[in-house]
Amino acid sequence: MRGKGAGLLQKFVDERGLAVIDVGNDCYVAKLTGHGGLTGLNSSSPFYHAEGVASTLKIGDSHRMKQLALKIDVDTLRGTREGVPRLQSLLQAHAAQATFLFSLGPDHTGRAIKRVFRKGFLGKVQRTSVLEHYGLKTLLYGTLLPGPDIGRLGEAVMHAIQQAGFEVGIHTWDHVAWQDGVARASPQWTDQQMARAEARFLEIFGIRPQVHGAAGWQMNDQAFMHLDQAGIQWASDCRGTTPFIPVVAGRTLTCPQLPTTLPTLDELIGLDGLDAITVAGHLLQLTEAAPPAGHVFTLHAELEGMRLVAVLDQLLRGWQQQGYRLVSLGEMAGTLDLGALPRCRIVHGAIPGRSGTLTLQGEPV
Repeated sequence: MRGKGAGLLQKFVDERGLAVIDVGNDCYVAKLTGHGGLTGLNSSSPFYHAEGVASTLKIGDSHRMKQLALKIDVDTLRGTREGVPRLQSLLQAHAAQATFLFSLGPDHTGRAIKRVFRKGFLGKVQRTSVLEHYGLKTLLYGTLLPGPDIGRLGEAVMHAIQQAGFEVGIHTWDHVAWQDGVARASPQWTDQQMARAEARFLEIFGIRPQVHGAAGWQMNDQAFMHLDQAGIQWASDCRGTTPFIPVVAGRTLTCPQLPTTLPTLDELIGLDGLDAITVAGHLLQLTEAAPPAGHVFTLHAELEGMRLVAVLDQLLRGWQQQGYRLVSLGEMAGTLDLGALPRCRIVHGAIPGRSGTLTLQGEPV
């Protein structure tokens, strides 16, 4: 059976009795028979017997299933060692795919204390119980404690994720340095930070990175241009509504952006009466209707991989019940017609529940 491991075969049946078979990036359809088999099949198809299902017929875009890409940001050493394995187990239990984006250099989480002067930061800390989620030791890294090297100490976990068939990519080299500094950074500093992460990624995984997701949704013009220079194939560096091609400094770039389309749990919990009990239901209401290209949801190893793992379990079940394929960014990118994507400017602004300004998808040009 093709799709074993990285592309676990999933079956979904709609109200017309059509079974949609997902293997890798492609969707196939056939009619269910009364005994659970499929009709309208031909033995020349490259996909063979699995759970009594023979080969299948490829379907057109009008029958493609809704898709929701899971983007996992891994910010800290603790998140890498403890949160990532839990997420792996949960995703495998749901036969769900996802993209793990790793921080590959020093864990300097404690230096984020400088954000105390940023509007909205203290409120977010109080709402989301930062101490509970990150732990005291992590919150001292880079200040009273030296910052450990996440790439070196978390390499075994990263290898396990790659070998389990999940997509892996770059989040950042130094999360706090990037999130707090890239907006005002020079092109030279930007290139240096990204090159260090790329070199470490190659060292750990033995392949060049194909996907990038910026720490804190923070980018500058040079960072976008660097993606093209480094051969990154797709990225999720900003917030927005639909996949697009970025236009930066008057230049149309080539690396498509698959922006985060949904609010994150830490942006929702504590606002408008939402808590860990009710937040999943709220998010599922937001995904009842799917945009044409699907949704991108960002989760964190330090949150959904730890104290909020039960909330994520609810979400995964709910999204599958809504008919979504849970995919990686790479799988989503593989369904796109790049030539038809809108060309959009990059802007910066605020969003509810998060302090500071973020990189956002702007208007089409």
